[in-house]
Amino acid sequence: MTINEYKIIQNYLSQSCGIVLGENKQYLVKNRLSSLLKMFDLASFSELTHSLQTSGPLALKVKAAVVDAMTTNETFWFRDDMQFLELKEKIFPEIFEKKAGTVKVWSAACSSGQEPYTISMCAEDANKKTGKNRNVQIIATDISETILTEAKVAVYSELALSRGLDMQTKSRFFQKTHDGYKLNLDITRKVRFQQFNLLKPFSVLGRFDVIFCRNVLIYFSDEVKQDILSRMVSSLEPGGYLFLSSTEAMPNSIKNLEVVRDGKARYFKKVS
Repeated sequence: MTINEYKIIQNYLSQSCGIVLGENKQYLVKNRLSSLLKMFDLASFSELTHSLQTSGPLALKVKAAVVDAMTTNETFWFRDDMQFLELKEKIFPEIFEKKAGTVKVWSAACSSGQEPYTISMCAEDANKKTGKNRNVQIIATDISETILTEAKVAVYSELALSRGLDMQTKSRFFQKTHDGYKLNLDITRKVRFQQFNLLKPFSVLGRFDVIFCRNVLIYFSDEVKQDILSRMVSSLEPGGYLFLSSTEAMPNSIKNLEVVRDGKARYFKKVS
């Protein structure tokens, strides 16, 4: 891979989905994209980068595959577990009490489904705890069609379940099948998956009571990050909640949010 080819890939990812690659990521890019040469019968990275600069059926497939390959899909159950405890014990009961109608949650960059399905488990437990039977709708989005196809199936391996899931929760919500563990319908039916690019307008998704946007903004420039967060705040209902990961900071430029610190969890509430 030449420097020029790397720059073309850098520019394509930045413009198409906001991912910013540093100058020292050539090895990572080459490693992740090498399999695409064989997949699409391309002779070299020169042919691959040519596809990124053209249109047509093959070029569209190559472009989608490049995004799939370069999107990190690291995820596990109850990641930042204290945030989910707050969601189950405090936030959902508060919203159930104050709001009539459907409670809407957005899981942005949902990867293979562990985050939105964990949210659904929390909603199930909150309904039981409060004695309510509230309808919770979780919109789970990701830029990768491939990973969304995997998430919709809701079948996970023993290894995938071992990452953040205790035995009691596993036995409550999963059934053993011939090819893994299938998540129960009570949990999956609350979740709707949709391919979505965070650079696009959010208006098509509607408004939300809770938004999870964790471990994805680190791949964007500061300018794009601030734009995404500003639009997410606009998509929140008054009094709604926004979750970043426990290691991510909120830019000072983002207004109308107050930080909530409860126990070991940190998240944000829309104040106006």
